[in-house]
Amino acid sequence: MTNGSTQGAGERVARYGKMVASAGRGGEVAELLLAAAAEMDGDPGCELYLVQHETGAPDTIWVTELWRSQADLDQAIAQIRGSESVAQVMALVEAGEAVELTLLGGKGPVPA
Repeated sequence: MTNGSTQGAGERVARYGKMVASAGRGGEVAELLLAAAAEMDGDPGCELYLVQHETGAPDTIWVTELWRSQADLDQAIAQIRGSESVAQVMALVEAGEAVELTLLGGKGPVPA
């Protein structure tokens, strides 16, 4: 699945995901996403996957992602599409959005 990105095939893909869980369920969503992050430990295409909740809003969960390429992201999405773990998260989420970013650089893993 592509997302209409205009990034080149070899460019890193950065994105933020935001999920608003049903009242009182943010902790469960975070736990499921942290388990997903642990499963990606061996995936060289996933360079960063951070799960956090918004300060003062524990039911609003943010995910910060950095992928080696759009192809790596697309492959990861294809692997989890329709999975039980995705269904569990979506059952707890009332709203969500993803923001695609163009990585410019900074401290941390950046393009050479």
